[in-house]
Amino acid sequence: MAGGSAADLGPTAVVKVFSAGTAGCVADLVTFPLDTAKVRLQVQGESKALPKGQKATYRGVFGTIITIVRTEGPRNLYNGLLAGLHRQMCFASVRIGLYDTMKQLYAHGAENPGLGTRLLAGSTTGAMAVAFAQPTDVVKVRFQAQVHQPENGSVKRYSSTTEAYRTIARVEGLKGLWKGCLLNIARNAIVNCSELVTYDIIKEQILKNKLMTGRTTRRIQEEEVL
Repeated sequence: MAGGSAADLGPTAVVKVFSAGTAGCVADLVTFPLDTAKVRLQVQGESKALPKGQKATYRGVFGTIITIVRTEGPRNLYNGLLAGLHRQMCFASVRIGLYDTMKQLYAHGAENPGLGTRLLAGSTTGAMAVAFAQPTDVVKVRFQAQVHQPENGSVKRYSSTTEAYRTIARVEGLKGLWKGCLLNIARNAIVNCSELVTYDIIKEQILKNKLMTGRTTRRIQEEEVL
């Protein structure tokens, strides 16, 4: 429609970025205990091999969650949550929020970008998001990996999120905040292509075929007669 309303033009890039970051934060709040369990399982046995006959501390996702609750308290399932929310506001906002903008940029404003253009946009925003948000990811994982059991001599390495950023930068240099960045870029470029491009194509087909307009076949026929 010529001279359509603002609603017809769709949300701006700023709205998309903020909405994507907010949605990522909500998702993190719900799934953070699972992420903590994943990190504990990944780093288990990193420093030294288990003595012969000794069982691993963490066994399975839910077994790990139960062990953390029993030995450290339920609050430790959310250890590093603030850094996780920082990450989502930096990561999801760029990865998802800028996808449409990058797609239109590569397509030079074309209405129906091809698959190659979508893949390029997805890999670009995935790589940009990691490069921007990697320090928050490093701090989040450091918090999730640390075991807090004062009675056994295991104490927190970092007292707060801000202190963690400062300590890592001071002790390991600014490069320490971007550890694993290249591997993470490669991973998330692929993930972003798989997730967003698939979602984009399916959404386009749903809209094209009017599968979620609430208009029944009979209603469409009545409108055509009128």
